[in-house]
Amino acid sequence: MQIKLKKYHGLGNDYLVYDPRENTAELNEERVKLICHRNFGPGGDGILFGPILTDASIAVRIFNPDGSEAEKSGNGVRIFSKYLKDAGYVKDNSFILSTLGGDVKVDYLNADGTMIKALMGTVSFSSSEIGLTGLERQVVAEDFDFGGETYNATCVTIGNPHCVIKLPEISREKACTLGPLAENAPYFINRINVQLVRVIDECNIQAEIYERGAGYTLASGSSSCAAASAMYKQGFVGPHVAVHMPGGTLQIDIQEDQTVYMTGPVASVCEIILSGDFVKELLSK
Repeated sequence: MQIKLKKYHGLGNDYLVYDPRENTAELNEERVKLICHRNFGPGGDGILFGPILTDASIAVRIFNPDGSEAEKSGNGVRIFSKYLKDAGYVKDNSFILSTLGGDVKVDYLNADGTMIKALMGTVSFSSSEIGLTGLERQVVAEDFDFGGETYNATCVTIGNPHCVIKLPEISREKACTLGPLAENAPYFINRINVQLVRVIDECNIQAEIYERGAGYTLASGSSSCAAASAMYKQGFVGPHVAVHMPGGTLQIDIQEDQTVYMTGPVASVCEIILSGDFVKELLSK
């Protein structure tokens, strides 16, 4: 049995596309873990499974490297949209992509699909929609205990949950220390994505990101939407925000009705045909 994957990245956040029309093996948690492993497999920040086609929609399933399934991914949306154009599934300049976290309207901004604008959805600060314990509330500038220290955070969902912590200085080291403490804190019913944010000015923020189920990442689309929206909600920035991450910059535009647009690049990397030995090991999982 041959297994073929396509690898793409969005600002260094890399995904493997697993097209069920080209591959017959089923994916499970252990197989996802092995494929995403950077030492024992081809490696990636996740797997995009699709397209799942019906008469009415094009859908994708998004798997984290730990085998869990994510509701939505901004970089994943851009990457999968590029794959759909490359593979000939989409020929129009715009289309709707369905994810577990809601539908996303995608616009190709150039002919080869390397620059994409996506209407990511509407943000909410509701504790029940985010998945927080306690009374129903808007989770804005609330104190949380992570690892014995108090942090002021704003939590938001745009189809998947985020905890945004504004700090005067941020770093990869801080994200890797604080990220897992916040991700797995008992406040969050389904765990949470974590963004450490430094405000540069009203149009620019810097972010370091620790993703649920994936760990530290160079860039994240949904995290950028969440970080910009949390800072806008508190009046630190305006509605048009460039989010600067180690992997690059995304443009986030927030509308009056709290819908959010994300604009950024995507690049193809390679096609991967897994070896027979690896496929044999994979199918034993």
